[in-house]
Amino acid sequence: MINYPNVPYECHTEITLALISGKWKPLILWHLCRSSTKTLRFNEFRRLLPQITQKMLTQQLKTLEEDKILVRKTYNQMPPRVKYSLSDSGERLAPLLQLLAQWGEDHKNSFAEPDHEKSI
Repeated sequence: MINYPNVPYECHTEITLALISGKWKPLILWHLCRSSTKTLRFNEFRRLLPQITQKMLTQQLKTLEEDKILVRKTYNQMPPRVKYSLSDSGERLAPLLQLLAQWGEDHKNSFAEPDHEKSI
């Protein structure tokens, strides 16, 4: 058993999945990885993820920040400006997200092959 933070896990993979799983966290991370500036503002996330509520986005960003996967930088200006970027630990997730995306595409495409089609 592995305790992190005071929660028992069977293996380190389970910890990783617990930190990045859910409906929105992978998408938030994916968009940050794909961003040309490697930073995104709150309203940019809202445009990229139109189905997410403001409350849910706020919660997910806060959780990712607490888990040290994201860095939140506040600029002292009016109106206040906040940018989110991947932490060093979050940057290390980029290849993993790319592999997950590739696996998903390969798996989806495998169902288009004739051996997976049902005969009539």
